Order: sequence, then C-alpha cells, then structure tokens
Amino acid sequence: MPRDLPVGNGNLLINFDTDYNIRDIYYPYVGKENHAEGCVSRTGIWVDGNFAWLDGPQWQKEMVYESESLVTRVTAANPTLGLTLTFSDLVDFHRDIFFRRVDIANQRDHLRDVRLFFHYELRILGSKIGDTIYYHPGLSALVMYKEQRYFLAGGQVNGRIGIDDWTTGSTKSEDKPSARHDAEDGQLTKVPLTCGFAEGVIGLYDSTVPARGNSTIYHWLAANTHFHGVESLEALIEEREPESFIMRTRDYWRAWVNKESLDFTDLPTPILDLYRRSLLTMRVQTDNRGAIIASTDSDITDVLGDTYSYVWGRDGAFVAKALDMANYDEVSHEFFDFCADVITREGYLLHKYTADGYLAGQWMPWADEEGKLQLPIEEDQTALVIYSLWHHYHKFHNVEHIRSLYEKLIKNAADFMASYREPYTNLPAPSYDLWEERRGIHSFTVAAVWAGLQAAANFTEMFGEVALTKRYRQAAAEIKEAAIEYLFDKKLGRFLRSVKVDADGVVEPDYTIDSSICGPFLFGMLQATDPLIESTMAAIIDRLWCKTKVGGVARYENDRYQQISQDIVNIPGNPWFICTMWVAQCHIARAQSIDDLKPALQIFTWVKHCALPSGVLAEQVHPYNCAPLSVSPLTWSHAAVVIAIHEYIDKYRELQAQLHHRQKST
Repeated sequence: MPRDLPVGNGNLLINFDTDYNIRDIYYPYVGKENHAEGCVSRTGIWVDGNFAWLDGPQWQKEMVYESESLVTRVTAANPTLGLTLTFSDLVDFHRDIFFRRVDIANQRDHLRDVRLFFHYELRILGSKIGDTIYYHPGLSALVMYKEQRYFLAGGQVNGRIGIDDWTTGSTKSEDKPSARHDAEDGQLTKVPLTCGFAEGVIGLYDSTVPARGNSTIYHWLAANTHFHGVESLEALIEEREPESFIMRTRDYWRAWVNKESLDFTDLPTPILDLYRRSLLTMRVQTDNRGAIIASTDSDITDVLGDTYSYVWGRDGAFVAKALDMANYDEVSHEFFDFCADVITREGYLLHKYTADGYLAGQWMPWADEEGKLQLPIEEDQTALVIYSLWHHYHKFHNVEHIRSLYEKLIKNAADFMASYREPYTNLPAPSYDLWEERRGIHSFTVAAVWAGLQAAANFTEMFGEVALTKRYRQAAAEIKEAAIEYLFDKKLGRFLRSVKVDADGVVEPDYTIDSSICGPFLFGMLQATDPLIESTMAAIIDRLWCKTKVGGVARYENDRYQQISQDIVNIPGNPWFICTMWVAQCHIARAQSIDDLKPALQIFTWVKHCALPSGVLAEQVHPYNCAPLSVSPLTWSHAAVVIAIHEYIDKYRELQAQLHHRQKST
C-alpha cells in the first residue's frame, strides 16, 4: 500500500499508509533500521460502547498536511459514532519525538466518555526476535526496546501526563488474539510485559468530553539509543508541554520552506504548493548525515525482495541539484561528502549504499556469461554526481568544500570516466542502464559521462591543472562525436536506447523507444533546438505518451515493471513522473515565447492532479485512474518537479526580458 504523509527530522522518520496506519518507523538513520518492518500499527477509538479502528470503511478521511509544513492535518469523521477527529502528526524538528495531537469534536448533545487507543506492532532492528515491551509505572508509559534502540509511548489528557491504560502481548501466541483486539471492549488488561514477537497498546481516556464540545489528547513516541535517553525526553515533554513542540516544529518548517523569496512568475497557487511540498518531501527523505534515500516505502519488498531505502548516486545527484536550485546547499553539501566517503579507490560508485555508508545488496553480477570479470556499475551514477557537484559549486562558489572533495571524488571519478572506454567506438565501456535492467552502452549514460567529464574539466581548470583539463575535455569531445555516430540512427531520426559492441567491433543497436534517450538534451550535450533532439523528443512524445484520460510518459515501450495493461500501442507502460517532467523540461528549453511555455505548465498541472491529496508523488501512476504505483513517495519524482519549475521560472524571466527589450527598442 502506498506510503503517505511522511514526517521526520533527518533522524526519525514515520510513514503512514493511505489507510492512515503507521507502516514505517526509521531510526536513527532515515532509510535504515525500519522498526516496523512489515507490520501495521493502528489507531482505535471507543465511545458509548462502540469501537472502531481508523482504517475501517466507516470513517470519512481527509489526509493532507498543514500548509507549508511537515505537520499533518488528518480529519476523520464518523457520523455513526457522532465524532470528528482531527490529527496533527509530526516529528519534532530537533528532538527525536513523534507527536500526535488529536482534537475530538463531540457531535452529540450529551457528555461523553471517549477513549483513544494507540497500537504498536514493531520489529525493532528489523527482526521479530528479542523485542521487549513493558509498562513503566515510574514514567506511566509503555517502553519498547531491543539492544540499543528504545521507544517510549506516552500521552497527556487534560493536562495530566501519563497513559490511562495499557497492555502487551505476543503476535505469535496461538491461544490468544492479537493484543490490539484487547482494546475493542474499551479497556485493556494491563499485561505488564511481553518479550519476543511483541506488540503493545496504550489507552488515553477522556470521560468528560462536553456536549457539542471539544477535547484534545496528546500522544508521543520518543526514540533514543538508551533507556535514560527516552526517560530524559519524557521529562522534557512534561516540562515544556507537548503543544510547544508542535508549535515550534510547524514554525520551523514554514521558515525552512520559505527561506527564499522567489518570484514565481505566472505559476498558479496549486503548482506553488506542489513545489513547496516537493522541497519538504525531499528533505524528510534525507538523512542528516547526507544520505538521500530513494524511497522509504517498505511495501515494495513484496515485489523486489528488497526496498528502495538506499542511496543511489543518480537519484541523489538529481535531488542535490534540485535542492541547490532552491538554495538548500547545506543539505546537498552533506550528500557530496557522503559520495566522497563511499566512492571506490578505482573511481566509481557501486550500485547503492545504506544510509550509514555501507555497500548495500547488489542486483548486478560481477561476472559475465563466461565467468569473466565485469564491473557491476551504472556509470551514469558516478558521472551525475560530478555533474551535480559542478552545478553546486557554480552557484555557491564554496571553494573550501570543493578542495576537500577534489582528489578523492572529482579527480578519482574523472580519471575513471576518461579511461573506461569501449576501444572500437571510443564510447564509455558497457555498464548497466539507469533502469538497472540491461547492460550495454546507453544514450543516457553516454550523455551523463560527457557531462561528468566536462564538469571535472571545469574543476581542474579552476585549480590550474592544464594537462588534466585537456585530457577530460578531449575525452568528452570524443564521446560526443562517437555518440552522434553510433547512437543516433539517421534513418529513424532519433537516438537509440543503447548499442552493444562485440569482440570484433560489430555494433548491435537497441531500437526500443525509451524516455531516457532524451539524455543528450538533459545534460547539455546537445541543445533542445538541435534537430537531433527535436526528432528524438517527437518520437518519445508520440510513442510513449499514454493514450488514456490519465496521460503521462512511460519509461519505454512494453515496460513490464508493475505493468497494468497489455495494450502496448496505447499504454506502452505506466506513466512515470520523472519521464513526464523530462518532456516538460524540453518544452521549457526550446520555448521562444511565453506562450510556448504553456505545454510545460499543463504538465505541472498533470503532476498536481496525479499526486496524492497530501502532495506526495509516487514513482509511477495507474494509467487508467492515476492511483500511485510502486513506491511512494519517490524522492526523485519530487526532485524532477523542483528542477523543472526552476527552469520554467528562469526561462520565463529570460523571455520577459527579451520582450521588454524588443518593446523598448521599438
């Protein structure tokens, strides 16, 4: 089930699903150690002898965020119960505490006893074995721990700190129902401790909710690596009151997302809301130590046997570029340091990395069909980090930072890219494509390597290394020339997805239409107005635009990943946000008038329409009904939106200035 409403602070991240259950709890790294691995933690309510879990069909829910913040505003109305609940969920921007404020609106004409139940089924450290959950009477809270991971579930009702009721239980018990069912009669049995396969429930009760009136209940989950850590956080909450944490976190994120006063030209308010939501979503998916996580949606494990909760150089490079365009260089700065720490001594990034900088599971083999060594890399990942780093420096001129990265990251990667070449064509040697499905020499990768080498040459020129500058620029020039010769098909009038070169130098083309063949334009190897790009983009739009009421651009023809339809002519694959934004970027780049920007503006509107009500963007959407598919959120999807919107703003200003100059001249 898609994830929605992520809240976090760079250490602690909580994801809800679209039924408003807690599904992911990451701590102390964003993307690593999911303490709710495969589990569902629910919220329930009892009133007048009736009980309901909030994921039930009887609730009418609106799940959004408060404006310009990482504080949710979830409204759940149940006419049968005569209650409307409004939730504010957040992780404090500084302390590792997840807060939930519940405003209860009583729609009946009499005083009522309302009881809220917060259920947790955890897999601390990602394992079922060894969890302990117990009630701590001194803290009046439920404590859940394993080794050096502690969580404390507490609450406040009518100014009184402490939980009213509790129980624990084993999810493996065959003779007893799940502990959460204990709540369904409106009271808990107070089992004080369970160890192994454990779950727990706390109850917070207000027996005096006034007729046609309101009441507020607070719940929190504090996280730390030691018991005394959560104990101290509990004391801090008691001292400061939970509302103060909510107010300061709301104010912090509003200040963060509005730190720049941008002229947004003619962009309508819903698109500006999408832009700001994308910035906040990128930030919440980024660990404080520099790891930019592709997605923290753990449900994809059922499809892949793995998750997207890792750092890919490619995804991170696009996100870092988006953050830099929006002037959040302090966030992207940490990502480049992360890449410098993990790059191999040979000068390339491997497949993906954990949030704490270790090599993650590899999907690509080190040996070819004959058992010979092959590099299991996607070379565009290495190249795009250097390309993005130059964009970072060119905007912020942080020379001291670049000095720290110069030898280990920039020159190391550039030396590899300049030398890792296919001997017959002079193109970059084979690697896996950006979709991680096939090995070859790909148009997208070739363009990325060209851009990475040009960026590296810019750096070496800045540091006065003339010989290296000449070497990198020469390699880039040779790659561009070879790309036009071997990867552009003159008969078809477009770039090929890829080629393979056999031992005798025979070139085998891959004619599949793939949205990534826009790479030569995306990375500046050729301009959007170049005839080679114009014909290539025309082919992408003609063949990959989904011909349903949903629309959007597929990855490539007959894309079978999460495939919904076999009608390949009309639905070549599911629409992807990033691929559709590439088309928007091309419209922007070749616009000669403000009217020429309208197709890009229409695509922004399409994105807004296909987003979840919260503004969260998945990887892809259903071609018939826009429902999110694959992971949600995908950080790269949000980065693509931010990049395209900034390019739109820049082009709009340029065209306005040209128009003003012409009017002044006449």
